[in-house]
Amino acid sequence: MRTRSVRAKATRSRSARAKSAPAAPELLDQFIEAAAHALALPVEPAWKGAVKANLEVTLRLADSFADFPLPDDAEPAPVFTA
Repeated sequence: MRTRSVRAKATRSRSARAKSAPAAPELLDQFIEAAAHALALPVEPAWKGAVKANLEVTLRLADSFADFPLPDDAEPAPVFTA
């Protein structure tokens, strides 16, 4: 049971940090620039606002899943191939 309490503490502290300190707009801009550069993906200036809005929504949704408690015996779903 020690593993569960350690994992629960880590999850709580991670979610508390995420909720108390939302990503600053300039950090998202820097992330978008760095990711585009790393992927050699040109992002037109006209699209940067939409990319940033999508990233904000994605991060907000991911944060809601980070708080979801899983039992210790949870297993990933099997992978099906055709």
